[in-house]
Amino acid sequence: MNRNTNACAPRRRVLLSISTMGLAVLLGGSFGIAQAQDAWPNKTIRLVVPFTPGGVTDTSGRLIAEYLGRRLGQQIIIDNKPGASGNIGTALVKTAAADGYTLVLGFDGTMVINPHVFAKTPFDTVKDFVPVGKIGDAILILVANPALPAKTLTEVIALSKTQQGGLSFGTSGTGGTPHIAGELLKLRTNANLMHIPYKGGGQAMTDVLGGTIPLVYTAVAGAYGHVKSGKLHAIAVSSAQRTSALPDVPTFIESGVPDFVVNSWVGILAPIATPTAIVTRLNTELNAVLNDPVVREKLRLMGIDATPGTVDQFSSEIKRDLARYGQVVKSAGISVE
Repeated sequence: MNRNTNACAPRRRVLLSISTMGLAVLLGGSFGIAQAQDAWPNKTIRLVVPFTPGGVTDTSGRLIAEYLGRRLGQQIIIDNKPGASGNIGTALVKTAAADGYTLVLGFDGTMVINPHVFAKTPFDTVKDFVPVGKIGDAILILVANPALPAKTLTEVIALSKTQQGGLSFGTSGTGGTPHIAGELLKLRTNANLMHIPYKGGGQAMTDVLGGTIPLVYTAVAGAYGHVKSGKLHAIAVSSAQRTSALPDVPTFIESGVPDFVVNSWVGILAPIATPTAIVTRLNTELNAVLNDPVVREKLRLMGIDATPGTVDQFSSEIKRDLARYGQVVKSAGISVE
């Protein structure tokens, strides 16, 4: 009996040794994975901006990239990939590795309006991307040439109903947030407004200053200097509260259109399979940047109100805007070839 027990002992020691080695390999592998995740980021991060350099979207992205990179300890480079109203650059990020090293600067026009106005969009906003965090809202404003006799929103709406063919309002282009805001205003008030699309906000501003068109719907940043100098008259802003940049200008809500809030937002998104731990870290550091008084002031000067918040809050806003703008696009028959 003792002989059998002694004979089995070496075998048990071998099996125990093998099991111990296997456990060590398993734990070592898990530790390696954990180390790899903890090490993120350990190289340069790319933030794709799907527009040309120089616009408000691009400049806000560069500002955030600089400060966010400092907090993460890695450089964040801007990669401008313009085309098709942001569709081209956004689609590139959709197919990028979901490792936290490729992000996209999301603009509401691209993410929640393009899917409705383009016959085919090369990405699905909800299925292809995970929201990281919203940077802020660019407040929109309706401005008029001072020669226009209507000075309030009520007067503009009343005047529009006397105009054969409608009262013209210009925007930076078909399907942009200012265009959608104007169409929503028509639907909510029965105003007789005629949209005049331009290839950019600059030309629209030139024409309203010159009296070629009576109204322009644009971002506060683009109209601010002209309003302060008296070259343009501000009708209303479509934010929930008055903007600190132009505190004397009423909101559309104050002017008689309940719940009329249409801002143009910008935020950061990542490929859909990006690990939750990385998304959470990005959101935490982004919020820290957005709570920095220096960054908030720099964004304010760009016409953007910083809006730190959670991933879930940004996700809910994206889904909400996709639904409500889809209804406006359909009702107005807006399309981009």
